[in-house]
Amino acid sequence: MALLTVSGISKKGNDSFVVKEISFSQQPLQKIAIAGETGSGKTTLLKMIAGLIQPDEGEIIFDNNKVIGPADKLLPGHPGIAYLSQHFELRNNYRVHELLSYTNELPADEAAALYRVCQIGHLVDRRTDQLSGGEKQRIALARLLITSPKLLILDEPFSNLDAIHKRTIKSVIQDISEKLRITCMMVSHDPEDILSWADDIKVMKDGKIIQHGTPESVYKKPVNEYCAGLFGNYTILGSELRENLFTIPEQNLDRKQALVRPEHIHISINGPSSLSGTIQQINFFGSYYILLISVSHQQLLVKTVQQGFSVGDTVFLTIAAKDIAYV
Repeated sequence: MALLTVSGISKKGNDSFVVKEISFSQQPLQKIAIAGETGSGKTTLLKMIAGLIQPDEGEIIFDNNKVIGPADKLLPGHPGIAYLSQHFELRNNYRVHELLSYTNELPADEAAALYRVCQIGHLVDRRTDQLSGGEKQRIALARLLITSPKLLILDEPFSNLDAIHKRTIKSVIQDISEKLRITCMMVSHDPEDILSWADDIKVMKDGKIIQHGTPESVYKKPVNEYCAGLFGNYTILGSELRENLFTIPEQNLDRKQALVRPEHIHISINGPSSLSGTIQQINFFGSYYILLISVSHQQLLVKTVQQGFSVGDTVFLTIAAKDIAYV
């Protein structure tokens, strides 16, 4: 049985719908990620699910009960749903343990275990003005979890964090699901955060869900260029490359464009199914390189771990037909 069921919810803005006729369900412990450009309706959707914004149409059922919006409830929000905004705040001039004690409903041993999951045990005696941004976020998260919610909603939890604190909060979020057994839903702009974490991804544009599926299916088979661009670099292959590299499956002849990711273009030895190209640019990203290669009057982005290339080198490329997405 679903923990959360969203049925045909819509929210109107000044001139158009911010969210329009969205429906989906979430199973217990299923990790759902919402992706989309700024203004696509992601935050509005999350706040309606949390009971913080009133839908104009449709209903939301959580744990077999209807989520009541602020129009029908004096204090907005659902007690079983915790919502962490990207604009969270902590009171100044308080000790961390004081802030946590105001909302703590757990026995001491359970609270201590939660603090370990949130990696804040060493922070409880500090004042809030002595905390970094990442530490404040983990305190805010612990304040929500200490009320024992069944669903945690995270709105851009990695924004404005440096690499060290980002790795920490990613570990915390993973442990929340696995160790505390709390169902999670998340919005993030970084494709690496979403793809490596989610069980199901829903892509939003103009207030609608335009694609959903597993991370692998959404990444490898985007329905259009918008969906492709949200999750990383790609190249649209020109007609000459399509003809020379492989035979287009008959069912895709009516499609307009063939799309390929940089890691699906392989540098190989010269062979009957390869094309020669010239390296125009080399960009180093630590564990891999992105090469800009000119082939048949077109530039391709190629991801590789191979070393020793120089600008101007001639290389040979192959692309497997199975790695092409048609949009």
